[in-house]
Amino acid sequence: MAISARKVSVCLEECKKHLTAELLSFWLNRCKDDQYGGFITHFDKDGKDSGTDEKSLISQTRTVYTMSAAHRAGYGDGKCAEYAKHGVDFLIGKMWDNDFGGFYWMLNRKGDVTIDKKILYGLSFAIYSLSEYTMATGDPRGQEYAEKVFDLVKKYAADTMYGGYFEMFERNWDLCGPGSQGGDRKTLDVHMHLVEAFTNLYECTRKSVHRRTLLEDIDILIKRILHRKYGTGIPQFTPDWKVAPQIKFDVVWGWDRFAEGGKKAHADDNTSAGHNVEFAWLLAHGTDILGDGFFEQYKTVIKKSFDHGFKNGIDWEFGGVYVEGPHSGGVYDTEKEFWQQAEVMIGMLEACLRFGSEKYWRAYENVHRFVFDKMINHPVGEWWPLLTREGKPIWTHMSHSWKVNYHTVRCMIQSIKRLEKLLAKIQK
Repeated sequence: MAISARKVSVCLEECKKHLTAELLSFWLNRCKDDQYGGFITHFDKDGKDSGTDEKSLISQTRTVYTMSAAHRAGYGDGKCAEYAKHGVDFLIGKMWDNDFGGFYWMLNRKGDVTIDKKILYGLSFAIYSLSEYTMATGDPRGQEYAEKVFDLVKKYAADTMYGGYFEMFERNWDLCGPGSQGGDRKTLDVHMHLVEAFTNLYECTRKSVHRRTLLEDIDILIKRILHRKYGTGIPQFTPDWKVAPQIKFDVVWGWDRFAEGGKKAHADDNTSAGHNVEFAWLLAHGTDILGDGFFEQYKTVIKKSFDHGFKNGIDWEFGGVYVEGPHSGGVYDTEKEFWQQAEVMIGMLEACLRFGSEKYWRAYENVHRFVFDKMINHPVGEWWPLLTREGKPIWTHMSHSWKVNYHTVRCMIQSIKRLEKLLAKIQK
């Protein structure tokens, strides 16, 4: 493998420095809400509290995951574990619905419920973060509540007719209505995040029901959600798995880039290199947790997703990863959003280790340089959310409910692990 050990070492040291001196410092210095519990997650371009009066299930669970994963990876000198426990206390004490089960979607800062719906996107992160928390700290409450959510999801959300999961529910688990209410939609986003949730849960519990459910979800993704020809992720479907145009839901989870009217441009033909590469590395990791040679079973699918992202996602002129384009290849949206950069960094390193091609290293190095030179707001410590193609900030907040710490901190932790493996491989 003709990759320079010196270049790998430089990238590794940059990642370590950014994680410890910038990212974790940013969050440990400002996110813990000692007055009301849980985490404050809305910060402006200077890292100052923006005063937004909400605590979403997404932002709270993702911060629990971040603190747990950082502690599990050996960072924070115990402070990350303390913060993770603080977040779990809030989740269980304030966000859990004692009458119907499951976590509420949205609270205000004081901990009063403002949106009581049960949204599978958020519940998937509850499973993911709580199982990570138990693996990181040994506190059994994480596993207990992760399993409670899993059981509710299997009872109320699993579609026993067509497979997969419904995603939008009222507080009492009645399915929401059609259209923008989301009751008649299934999405790539949710089913992909369930892969990471079920992978973590199975790693935590080693229970056969969690293993079977992970395999079922992988099967749905490969047979229903990936494009038959290109192997790319299709964003939205009807319950019987017919492709549906992308629409914006009333309870939004992270989709704040829609045009007016709630319909996405190119709604019938778009795919994200960030999602495709993220799916590939999550599946590769899932095969490691499953064991028994599962990587060989999914090797072709994984490589196809990596290669589509490599070919169509990387901007070789200005650096970084484009937002999205058509399934057949090419680009619609040339802007650079933070999370695609994070996931492609991890994914290209994973591809480099799994398949040994120098081209994946070139892609990693490209995105790494763009992130460190353009995407990171170094004086503050976090990443800009959205840049022009050339790398000028468009959005300037450091965090809100959809842009917290999960992608950025996870990117550094996971990239460091892979860079260390790659360096050891080169130096053998």
